[in-house]
Amino acid sequence: MFNAQCSMMIKNLLQKEFLQIRRNSFMPKIIFIFPIMVMCVMPWVMNQEVKNIRVDVVDMDRTTQSQQLVHQIEASNYFIFNGQKATYQEAMKDIETSQADIILEIRDGQYLIAANAVNGTKGSIGSAYLSQIVTAHVMPTVSAIQSKANTLLLYNKGQNYKIFMIPALMGILMMMLCGFLPALNIVGEKENGTIEQMNVTPVSKWSFILAKLIPYWIIGLVVLTLCLVLSWLVYGITCQGPLWLVYLLAILLALFFSSFGLIVSNYSDTMQQAMLVMWFFVVCLMLLSGLFTPARSMPDWAYLTTYVNPMHYFVDAIRTVFVRGGTFQAIAHQVLALLCISTLMGVWAVQSYKKNS
Repeated sequence: MFNAQCSMMIKNLLQKEFLQIRRNSFMPKIIFIFPIMVMCVMPWVMNQEVKNIRVDVVDMDRTTQSQQLVHQIEASNYFIFNGQKATYQEAMKDIETSQADIILEIRDGQYLIAANAVNGTKGSIGSAYLSQIVTAHVMPTVSAIQSKANTLLLYNKGQNYKIFMIPALMGILMMMLCGFLPALNIVGEKENGTIEQMNVTPVSKWSFILAKLIPYWIIGLVVLTLCLVLSWLVYGITCQGPLWLVYLLAILLALFFSSFGLIVSNYSDTMQQAMLVMWFFVVCLMLLSGLFTPARSMPDWAYLTTYVNPMHYFVDAIRTVFVRGGTFQAIAHQVLALLCISTLMGVWAVQSYKKNS
C-alpha cells in the first residue's frame, strides 16, 4: 500500500514537472536549439590546429637558395606570406603591432626564427612548422630519410579534430542542461513561493527529489540521442564502441550534475546566487577535466583534482568508447568512479533538502 501510494505521488509530481516545462515558452526551445547549435557550430571552431600564421622574411643573402626557401613558405597552407622586409628592426615593428606572427631572418647562411609568443600555442607550433620547412630545405638528405618513416595511426586515422571534440561536447551539453536546469527549477519555486506549498504536503523528500531529477535525466538522454544523430548526419562520425556504454556514461553524469544542481539550489535563495555558484564549479570541473588539453600536462597539484572530478572520468571514458571502440572492461574504472561520486551527490541532494512538515 505504501509503495503504491509513493508511486502515485511520484507520478503526479512528474506530471507537474513536465507541465511546467511545457508551459514555459522558453524552456522547450533552449532544450532543442542549444544542442543543435553546439553540435553544428562548435566542432568547426574548437580546433587547436594552427593555420594562417603571418610570416615576415628578412633575406640578407639574396641567393637563389634563400629565394627558393621564401617560395616554399609562400606555397605552404599553414603560412600567410607577409612580405620581405629590409631589416630585422622593420620586421620587429610588424610583430609589435600584431601584423606578423613570425620572423625568418636569413643572414650569411644562418637562419633565425623569432616568434611572437603572446599566443604561446601559435608561437610554438608556428615555429615548429617553419623549422621543418627550413630543415627540409637546408638538409634534403635528412628530409628524405624522415619521409621514409611511416606513422601508423591506430585511432582517428584521418586526424580529424572533430572526432576528438564531439564526445566532449556531449559531456558539456549534459553538464549544462542537467546541472543548471534543476538548480534554477528549485530556486524558481522558492522565489515564486510554490515550494512552501510542497513542503506542507505528505510527499517524502526522496519522492520530491526523484520527481525533480527524472525529467532532466530524460531530457539529457533525448539531447544525447539528438547529438549522436547530428554527429552522423552532419559529420559522418559514429560511435566505434557499444552505444549502450555511451548512454550508461551519460546517465551517470546526468545523475551527478542534476544532484549537484539540486544541492546548489537547496543552499541558494535566489536565481542569481544559484547561477553564480553553479557557473564557478562548472567552469572549474570543465577546465580541470582534460577536455581541451591532456590532464597529464597539468601541474601535479592540479592533476590531483581529477581523482574527484566526474567530468574527467566521463571525458576519458566516452572518448575511449566513441573513438577507440573500447568495451566495458576498458572503462570499468571510470564507470565505478562515476557511480560512486554520483551516488554520493544524490544522497547529499536528498539530505540537504529541508522539508517543513
